[in-house]
Amino acid sequence: MQSCDFLVVGAGIAGASAAYELAAGGSAIVLEREEAPGYHTTGRSAAQFLESYGNDVIRAITRASRAFYDAPPEGFAGHALLSPRPSVYLAREDQLDDLADFQKDAGADTAALTAAEVAELVPVVRPGYAAAGLIEESASDIDVHALHQGYLKGLRRRGGQVVTRAEVTAARRTGGLWQVETAQGTFAAPVLVNAAGAWADTLGRLAGAEPIGLQPKRRTAITFDGPEGSDCRAWPLVADIAESFYFKPESGRLLASPGDETPMEPCDVQPEELDIAVTVDRIERATTLKVRRIAHKWAGLRSFVADKSLVIGFDEAVEGLFWLAGQGGYGIQTAPAAARCAAALATGTDLPDDVAKLGLTAEAIAPARLRPRVLA
Repeated sequence: MQSCDFLVVGAGIAGASAAYELAAGGSAIVLEREEAPGYHTTGRSAAQFLESYGNDVIRAITRASRAFYDAPPEGFAGHALLSPRPSVYLAREDQLDDLADFQKDAGADTAALTAAEVAELVPVVRPGYAAAGLIEESASDIDVHALHQGYLKGLRRRGGQVVTRAEVTAARRTGGLWQVETAQGTFAAPVLVNAAGAWADTLGRLAGAEPIGLQPKRRTAITFDGPEGSDCRAWPLVADIAESFYFKPESGRLLASPGDETPMEPCDVQPEELDIAVTVDRIERATTLKVRRIAHKWAGLRSFVADKSLVIGFDEAVEGLFWLAGQGGYGIQTAPAAARCAAALATGTDLPDDVAKLGLTAEAIAPARLRPRVLA
């Protein structure tokens, strides 16, 4: 039996980043069911850093992550984690109220665009489609692979380890310790961190906890060549204000998605042909782009709870079970601050000052908020 202070289940971005922070003050082991970390959602994400994205809780954790992205620890990555890429949001005439609401609630620096300014910034938008728009200049691409590998390498430098092919088959608490059985042996720790992504409720039930209502949802993406003779590498991300589609440059091509959120059971999700067809249709209706050949297609799971905020904190009914789940589509951009929050709460301390100053409370992210209250 291997023992540690913190046993983390899931080596995606949530588990890797939390284990890295926890290993600064204790021993940490990460259990990963797949052959390599990041096989599922993390490895399929082409993430943006968008301070306007999500609800108030998500935006606060995102803003608190900015300092890490701008200046990661020495040796964390060999190059910058962020690359500037402004985001342009489009609104048809019937979406102008939605555009105004978005700008009011964005919590980030955005500037209004006229239809003519949209056309100048994004010439491929079909004439007459956009009545107005917004631009978020501070948005950036995130190097997801470098971020994830930086956390895993940093964890190992701090004495932690990642054990792959270690799907959890049983978890029981005895004598103040969790004993977790896997194909790679039995592991023990006083704190079990549930960072199992789409499988977080499955692991929670195995540990004897009530579910938090996690719902995995499929998101589809394709890549295709840009217009012949054009260099699209410097284009902004372009999104419909209702997120019914978006596209952005990606590795010399264009990446596009219909913004789908189809409820699924946890699985190794694959793209559906209908969703791919919808993607192409929406892009070609809104722009003059032609998707003549799809270079690559894939899907990933984004797992949400009812209020679409993160779930970070100890289970109120199961001793030593710590939840780190519900990252939805925000897990990459929030990872640095979410990991620090997790490490603080898992070690019995308050949220980091910089996060608390942005209005975040432990109660707003605690699993207890999702459980029905029993009235006396």
